[in-house]
Amino acid sequence: MVKRVAIIGAGPSGLTSMKACLEEGMVPTCFESSDDMGGLWKFKEVSEPNRASIYRSLTINISKEMMCYSDFPIPADYPNYMHHSKILKYFRMYAEHFKLLEYIRYQTLVKSVKQRPDYSRSGQWEVLTQSKDGQEERHVFDAVICCSGHYTYPHLPLKEFPGIETFEGKYFHSWDYKGPEDMQGKRVVVVGIGNSGGDIAVEGSRVAEQVYLSTRRGAWIVRQVSDNGLPLDMKYNTRFVHILFQLMPVSFLNWFGEGKVNAMYDHTMYAIKPNHSQIPVFNDELPLKILSGSVVIKSNIKEIRGSTVEFEDDSVLEKVDVIVFATGYNYDFPFLPQNAMYKTGHRVGLYKHVFPPTLEHSTLAVVGFIHALGAIMPQAEMQARWVASVFKGTKKLPPTQTMIKSVEKDTKVIQKNFIVSKRTPLQVDFVDYMDDLAGEIGIRPSLLWLFFTDYALFKRLLWGPMTAYQYRVTGKGKWDGARKAIFTQFDRMYEPLKTRKVRKPALLHWHVLQHFKQVEIKKYIFLLQ
Repeated sequence: MVKRVAIIGAGPSGLTSMKACLEEGMVPTCFESSDDMGGLWKFKEVSEPNRASIYRSLTINISKEMMCYSDFPIPADYPNYMHHSKILKYFRMYAEHFKLLEYIRYQTLVKSVKQRPDYSRSGQWEVLTQSKDGQEERHVFDAVICCSGHYTYPHLPLKEFPGIETFEGKYFHSWDYKGPEDMQGKRVVVVGIGNSGGDIAVEGSRVAEQVYLSTRRGAWIVRQVSDNGLPLDMKYNTRFVHILFQLMPVSFLNWFGEGKVNAMYDHTMYAIKPNHSQIPVFNDELPLKILSGSVVIKSNIKEIRGSTVEFEDDSVLEKVDVIVFATGYNYDFPFLPQNAMYKTGHRVGLYKHVFPPTLEHSTLAVVGFIHALGAIMPQAEMQARWVASVFKGTKKLPPTQTMIKSVEKDTKVIQKNFIVSKRTPLQVDFVDYMDDLAGEIGIRPSLLWLFFTDYALFKRLLWGPMTAYQYRVTGKGKWDGARKAIFTQFDRMYEPLKTRKVRKPALLHWHVLQHFKQVEIKKYIFLLQ
């Protein structure tokens, strides 16, 4: 039976993994290489090797109700889209509330994880760690959860940019970007139109002489502020929308989705229409920057000659001072044994994106190594709850061959529905994935049962946002506050906006309507004359 669990990383995935282990009666030890918890969301002025890094102004593009853990709502007065400092405060509150901090060993690097000599019998692992003063220590654990993330190793493909060695200015990866200070009054090229590339281009355009955004494929740019000012994900990431997507033909969905996005801004006119179906980029400011000329869209770089940059459409920029490569990340698990990881397509093959399928014992898991149109926090929490139940023995994994078939099927689905590469092999459908794991644990809410027994809750689960609270309504780990949290989630969304009392608008609307009526009547009379 698993009693002692090693957890690698004290970011959002590591925190919820500790909590899940404690709830199952296991004792976690979390090894964190830095001096604080928070993982990606712990900002540092200088990027540290082999660690995730963020920029000073970073604000999350998932709203607070959609990103919080299932039994710990974010404070109502926190903004809907939070700055990284607020997110770190939330994680600290979570860790303190559930008494997780005592299980973290800071400034302790995991150097290797190996199977014990008696692994076939015990399923145990030997974990080698190194303290900040270089002292090594060996530990024995019944199980290991890897929560090291996948934004750690910058992908800087300089060989794809002929002449980069002749560049006379400064170039760096977005991993090293902290703020626009070095762009003041300069001509800047940002390579890559993902979320980071878009943010850096927008922020840099406020101080640079000119910013150019180079993209190979283009992208769908989506606003975070949706209809009536609601957060986009609370408006559209619902079970009802998900059901529609399952029922409608793909051709219709593509036509409808493209029309909806182009209604905001015509992507062809803005020169950003993608060549293929791609994961959208969330950025409310980029279209305005393009429209105002602060950011100019360019094609992929063909060649660099000194301070001159030539693009694939044969256009040329001269006197370029800075190039920022927002070219994504590689992922790796250098401390795990190679024979423990099953490879399939471009990705490490994990059963339901969590368990290596070929191991003799289910005592090694990866949590948080996933990507969907939804926050990592609730996904990692769901993974951790499942992992803890498997470690405890209350849930069993299927035979090896069954798991391998499932992994290969997942690979084909990902390759069919998304543009994948060695750097982006992890995409899943948020609702399907959450419901799938919830079914494994036995905590998936039954809409049919709720239709007859709690119709008010049924309506909110079907039509309302896919918040994680619904996975605490029933089953193991049920939280008494889940129903109330679901019924009050829009109250918490509105709360930070209540900064000024506003009178009821009905009378104002009547006067405005009368004004426009008079204007239209005058125009009509003028035309008749």
